[in-house]
Amino acid sequence: MLILIAIIMLNVWAIPADDLFSPNINILEELGKIKIMETRMESMEKQMEQLRTENRAQAKKLEETKIKMDELIKENEAQAKELETMRGTTTDVKIKMDELIKQNEVSKVAFSVSLSSSNGPHSRPRTLIYKHIFLNTGDAYNSNTGIFTAPMKGVYAFKVFSKTYGSQDDKGVSAGLFRNSQHVISTYVHQKSGFIGSSNGVSLLLEKGDKIYVILYRTFSIFDNEYHHSTFSGHLLFPM
Repeated sequence: MLILIAIIMLNVWAIPADDLFSPNINILEELGKIKIMETRMESMEKQMEQLRTENRAQAKKLEETKIKMDELIKENEAQAKELETMRGTTTDVKIKMDELIKQNEVSKVAFSVSLSSSNGPHSRPRTLIYKHIFLNTGDAYNSNTGIFTAPMKGVYAFKVFSKTYGSQDDKGVSAGLFRNSQHVISTYVHQKSGFIGSSNGVSLLLEKGDKIYVILYRTFSIFDNEYHHSTFSGHLLFPM
């Protein structure tokens, strides 16, 4: 409004005093023109105000959009970290599963064998070679030497069953279980006639590479045939 008044004043002052009363000057027409200018200026001011309002609204929306974008970026980064953690966990689980599978495969150790034929007596102790194999899971027992070699550190269980004929000369059957040349347990039985048998068993903590075998003591004999009376067996209870 102040601008309008200033324009009116400028227009009035711009007209010479003599012309104010000149029949060539139409004051009403000039005032009409000024009124039109006033209306246009008001319309422009309203449009500018509307534009400023719209601009503020758009700025607000832009700010809200920026905030949402920041939130989405943070959320995406959090999900990426979580996904990376899950991938790491999955990898660890897979590695552990593979280790458990390998350990389970390796820990399957068991054997059961028999002589298949009689042996002795001998003038000196002799390692018994059990030729018939019922089971040799893990291939730790060697049927050429009669020796079981521990494939890993762990607790193992062993059993020895020995059978022979009774005799009048006080000779029965006596065999010993050895670990690395050291005596562990023995089987012994004697009677004057008929079949006789003796058994024994033990659980041992073995290191990888320890050797277990059965020795028939000197002057004793042990009986076996296709019916497998004299046996030697063992298996891994659990690894250490």
